[in-house]
Amino acid sequence: MASMLRCQRLLVGHGALVLLLGFAIGFGFVFFLIGRIELWPIPGSIDYQLPGTYDAWRMAHMEGIVNGFGLWIVALILPIVPLSDVLRVRVTWGMIVVAWTIVVAAALDPLYPEARGLAFGGNAANMAAFFLFYVGILTVIWVVIMIAVRSLRAARQQGD
Repeated sequence: MASMLRCQRLLVGHGALVLLLGFAIGFGFVFFLIGRIELWPIPGSIDYQLPGTYDAWRMAHMEGIVNGFGLWIVALILPIVPLSDVLRVRVTWGMIVVAWTIVVAAALDPLYPEARGLAFGGNAANMAAFFLFYVGILTVIWVVIMIAVRSLRAARQQGD
């Protein structure tokens, strides 16, 4: 079974990768804002207006940042949450799934028209975003319930 340290390292490593994806999306956001793709440090630029909206680009960028740091926060709190070895591994992988599904789903919105993923139906990109969000949201709800129940139960048993 995975050790505490392995779970923490998985969370930190995936958190860093999700942050890097958020940073990359941030470049897309900048290029969207300025209406061209800058090639710096190579001189020149490509005149191309990226698709999407301000809100879609901002949200996709921020999802990468928030979810990356979220994985780091879970790595920090993992040692104080009283989870069995099996549940600790499930929470670890659950949060990794949450981070990736939410960030990938959010990245579809600025790239494809009508791909917000807020409701079932529409084009293929919207359906992909919808199902990715669905998996991520249900999983994060389960993870938070596990952390809350196990932590509060342990605190009550410990007493004052």
